[in-house]
Amino acid sequence: MTLDEQFGAIDIYLFDQILRRRIAPGDRIVDAGCGMGRNLVYLLREGYEVHGADADPDAIAEVRALAARLAPSLPPENFRAEPLEALSFPERWASVVISSAVLHFARDDAQFEAMLAGSWRVLASGGMFFCRLASTIGIESEAEPLGNGRRYRLPDGTARYLADEALLMALTERLGGRLLDPLKTTVVQGQRSMTTWVVRKD
Repeated sequence: MTLDEQFGAIDIYLFDQILRRRIAPGDRIVDAGCGMGRNLVYLLREGYEVHGADADPDAIAEVRALAARLAPSLPPENFRAEPLEALSFPERWASVVISSAVLHFARDDAQFEAMLAGSWRVLASGGMFFCRLASTIGIESEAEPLGNGRRYRLPDGTARYLADEALLMALTERLGGRLLDPLKTTVVQGQRSMTTWVVRKD
């Protein structure tokens, strides 16, 4: 088996959480904004209880096909075509919620807050919220405000909702969480900035 077959295109920072045993067998995992399942290949192969949601029904069809191939015992209903603002998973139900490159697609402050609240709602007390999202950290002077809350145009030409350290720290406190790791930010040659935000729910 090749590494690609075993791990897929998993986010390296999510893989780090697995290596550190913060995601372990027995965890109930929800990938909120799972896309076509790039972060789920290893988890499906290893028999984790995996669930996912995405607003794109075509993406969910792909994830269901992936799960049927790698973890045929999982029911198709584990993967749902629905927006993060209206997740139908029970409240305080998952031990891990993954939000990888999702929240920065919010249209405005209201949608960002709703997407985050929907993802956080399904996380159980003591559970881990793993989030990777675009930010202004390290590229403050390069990001061009678009006049719509925290929406910016990045040097790479994309428009994103960008967090910053102050926002993420304030949200951590407001949500009733605590950082498991310091905020970690990767700046890609002045073109964009991605921050990893890992929070335990108290």
